Amino acid sequence: MSEREIMEYDVIVVGGGPAGLACAIRLKQLNPQVNVCVIEKAAEVGAHILSGAVIETDPLDQLLPDWRDHPPPICVPVIKDEFLFLSKRSARKLLTPPQLSNHGNVIVSLGAMCAWLAARAENLEVDIFPGYAASEISWSENGEVKGVIIGDMGVDKSGKPKDTYVEGIEIQAPVTVLAEGCRGHLSKQLIKHFKLDQDCDPQTYGIGMKELWRLPEGRVKPGLVQHTIGWPLDKQIYGGSFVYHLNDNRVALGFVAGLDYQDPQFMPFEAFQQFKHHPRMRALLEGGEIISSGARAIIEGGYQSLPTTEMPGALLIGDAAGLLNVPKIKGTHQAIRSGMLAAEHLHAQGDVITSQGFDKLLRGSPIVSELKKVRNIRPGFYKGLWLGLANAAWETATAGWSPWTLKNHADHATLKTNLSIQREWVERELPPKDRLASVYYAATEHDEDQPVHLQILEPDVCLTRCAEEFDHPCTRFCPANVYEMVTDEQGKRLQINAANCVHCKTCDIKDPYQIINWVTPEGGAGPNYQNL
Repeated sequence: MSEREIMEYDVIVVGGGPAGLACAIRLKQLNPQVNVCVIEKAAEVGAHILSGAVIETDPLDQLLPDWRDHPPPICVPVIKDEFLFLSKRSARKLLTPPQLSNHGNVIVSLGAMCAWLAARAENLEVDIFPGYAASEISWSENGEVKGVIIGDMGVDKSGKPKDTYVEGIEIQAPVTVLAEGCRGHLSKQLIKHFKLDQDCDPQTYGIGMKELWRLPEGRVKPGLVQHTIGWPLDKQIYGGSFVYHLNDNRVALGFVAGLDYQDPQFMPFEAFQQFKHHPRMRALLEGGEIISSGARAIIEGGYQSLPTTEMPGALLIGDAAGLLNVPKIKGTHQAIRSGMLAAEHLHAQGDVITSQGFDKLLRGSPIVSELKKVRNIRPGFYKGLWLGLANAAWETATAGWSPWTLKNHADHATLKTNLSIQREWVERELPPKDRLASVYYAATEHDEDQPVHLQILEPDVCLTRCAEEFDHPCTRFCPANVYEMVTDEQGKRLQINAANCVHCKTCDIKDPYQIINWVTPEGGAGPNYQNL
């Protein structure tokens, strides 16, 4: 085999989300001569981005002071907040928590905003490579990160080159900035390799599902932001919903469930669809149509699960580092801040740039100070909704000055054998009718004849321990029906419908045996989210 082609840059950014693009833009603002590239696995920047998203604008003001003159394609100022507690048939207004007060914030499509940021980056001569998946780390002889290797394209299921085969190139730089988002493919490997999480709690996650709807004239109130807790989740599952009213008769609605839930029969996707059938939501949605839908894991560990964010030759920023503020349900402002901070750190070193010193800089910044103030709110819900709300009120009143720090625990270890909670869910009529229909609205595409990117490391466990202890929870926690138990002439087996995958990473996180390993598929594959 021939040696790979090598490209060299001063800085490599892996991931075209808000953190990575902010880092690249700020680097070029500080030094137009620095050579920066952004590697993005989606076919287009923004196609794999899914978020609420109501954003705080201060970091964007600092990065691009003139951004309001030419704002992102979807940008609706918040005019009103509502916080509701839902029972099965009613909705009760509650006092909006300070963290969910959105005065001065704007509702955006984060995917569209990232495409908009990418254009700004390209105007500064940042090289952006969409459709190329960074599949491996390039290592130096002394064990430092030297860059990334782009995955080969045109490989069949057995790993053999097809007529369309193109060998992936190797991209090298003194520093690689990992901005892959939640549970990034390379970030996960590097955290393990360098033991970056040995001095922090296990990371914790939620699954977020979102749909964009167009509704009949007169129902949408642009700028209204609604959040709910309660039904259809039981009191032991952390989570809730959001409804963001956009322009052009569009509304973005979503549902989040913490992945520390205990019931192996629980289906997050079904809970989301049940939420839409609450009388209040059904009245809003009936007669409308879905434009786009998708799902994404959300990183929730916060301050006590923050890993070391530097290693020889690389940095972690944004959700790759776990900087989401869970009580605010916001991470974009933290992502942009961390990207700018990384750029300023690298620029300050002059001609010889390294990753050394970034972790200390980050931990002394307002980014981590914000996380520390709310560190006890999310783990306070481990003992249920009511105790969680009481603890959240205390932590808010004291601005996080409690003399203790509550512990996080690993989501994959929380399922309980033989536990099944009876849920009085209603008959559904609103679309989508099932998970496969939802995949259609995600516009997901994968070449069927490529290596399966969902690796089962110990297949025998699926048919033995998992069947006996939890009755195959992967067939329920996946929002895209990727995992399916089938019986054919070969007997009972796990069928992996990899073409359905929306890259949410839930399986990699929640699998109780940690034998599912999500790796990046061929570049350009996956969902093609529209304005999510």
